[in-house]
Amino acid sequence: MIDFFWNLGSFIVALGILIAAHEYGHFWVARKCGVKVERFSIGFGKAIWRRTGKDGTEYVLAMIPLGGYVKMLDERVDDVPEALKEQAFNRKNVWQRIAIVSAGPIANFIFAIFALYAMYLIGVPAIKPIIDSTIAGSPAAQIIVKEPQQVLSVGGQKVRNWEEVNLALAGHIGDEQVTISVAPLSRLEGTNTGEQEYTLDTRDWKFDLEKELPITAIGLGMYRPQILPTLALVSEDGAAGLAGIKVGDILVAIDGERYTEWQRFVKTIQQSANKSVDITVRRDGEQLTLKVTPKSRENAAGQIEGVIGVAPTAEPWPENMKLQLEYGFLESFPVAVDKTWQLVSVSIKMIGKLFTGDISVKNLSGPISIAQGAGNSANVGLVYFLGFLALISVNLGIINLLPLPVLDGGHLLYYFVEVITGRPVPEKVQEIGFRVGAALLLMLMSVALFNDFSRL
Repeated sequence: MIDFFWNLGSFIVALGILIAAHEYGHFWVARKCGVKVERFSIGFGKAIWRRTGKDGTEYVLAMIPLGGYVKMLDERVDDVPEALKEQAFNRKNVWQRIAIVSAGPIANFIFAIFALYAMYLIGVPAIKPIIDSTIAGSPAAQIIVKEPQQVLSVGGQKVRNWEEVNLALAGHIGDEQVTISVAPLSRLEGTNTGEQEYTLDTRDWKFDLEKELPITAIGLGMYRPQILPTLALVSEDGAAGLAGIKVGDILVAIDGERYTEWQRFVKTIQQSANKSVDITVRRDGEQLTLKVTPKSRENAAGQIEGVIGVAPTAEPWPENMKLQLEYGFLESFPVAVDKTWQLVSVSIKMIGKLFTGDISVKNLSGPISIAQGAGNSANVGLVYFLGFLALISVNLGIINLLPLPVLDGGHLLYYFVEVITGRPVPEKVQEIGFRVGAALLLMLMSVALFNDFSRL
């Protein structure tokens, strides 16, 4: 329940910030173009706070935080006094109307830049993308790994951490090939890095983004510190906790078979759903054997597996594999701009791949998934929340530019038709377009919500 309210609160804060940035873009440019703004609202429905400014604009916070709007003076909507007609939106020339409508999505991109600027100014702890193996039969199997290798670029794009590798690979889903450049970690400090570039055949690279990361799907074996048999976490209401296993216990054996590695232990547990197993641990120098009955759950592949609610201790990351993405006051800005462009590029590619069928509509996310993402990122820390805000802000900007008549992109489509033909699109045509656009948007939202509920 606490997680629910934390996620909900983080979602409302995140959405409020992003909507405010989007609507302020419309508001600011409208004012600059001489349009009278009657209301600036964050949210829909009943107002929980309102104030009228000296400029005559009513500023509102409304009950339902799932959007917002800027109500401008417009003769097509209301009767406008003769003295105010020059301040009406519909009286402005087509280029001014284009500027006002496009200002919202542009404000989202600008906000993303400044969110990332603050993130890089604070500093983001990260792990270098080091591989120690590749998976046989995968596209990456041709990469020769005799010692830990650092991934330097994907598709010609430089990468610094695993998040950037994942993002870059996602943009190549559906492509016939992708290039990956690697170099031995031990030689990167020297002048001759031993960098090698591999062209991976990805024609048969098919996987479900909902169930697997592009990193593992393509066959890159991520380096991880050695896992120790000492338990670092034991869930109180998990099967292990209920059986008496505690944090600090050292795994010795399971069903009489000596503990050798974590993955083998996990596999045994997964195969023992609802079946009692004997787990032997060492505690304060003494060995204890406890009966544990793993609870059952459905994994990403739809199969039933056992789980007992424990996590092991791992050795610390080597210092030469750690990375602090931190830049100075001036240096952070171009880095933030470049990162925003990467997010825009990948997001556009992903939307395109939805239409080509390279990515399933099952990967669409709605407000529930966004709320969970907001809560998780806020729980980790401010820098991660800023990164989350930047990602959602970019996606909000791109979605609003889609040529659906109910979105900013649909209005822009009508205005560009007006630029070409020299006359406005007939109101009947616009009305039909709005109905079709609303139906399509409702369908997409329904799919996204269905996906959200199926993931719960």
